[in-house]
Amino acid sequence: MCEFKIIKKNDGSQILEDIVVLSYTDDNQLLFRDVMGAGDTLPSALILDVNTLNQTCTVFEHDLVKPFMELMMRFESGKITSSDIELFQEMVEKIKKEI
Repeated sequence: MCEFKIIKKNDGSQILEDIVVLSYTDDNQLLFRDVMGAGDTLPSALILDVNTLNQTCTVFEHDLVKPFMELMMRFESGKITSSDIELFQEMVEKIKKEI
């Protein structure tokens, strides 16, 4: 069985180990389950790399990840509205002003 160490790209830290399940919840949170079945989530993160040779998974966390995934899921399902796009644009503009 392949058990992964989860590495956070943002700072290079290892945040979890012995992870055998990587998936997303229905509300687009990144879910990890270890060999005992215990779970943990990252609320707004993307899987960047899964390497079975060194048994690592690299993830990236940012506040925009979850809203972007939700926007794309609405787009894919044909349920997107202009207000959905405007709300995401407002989030991006807020971050842009902080730069």
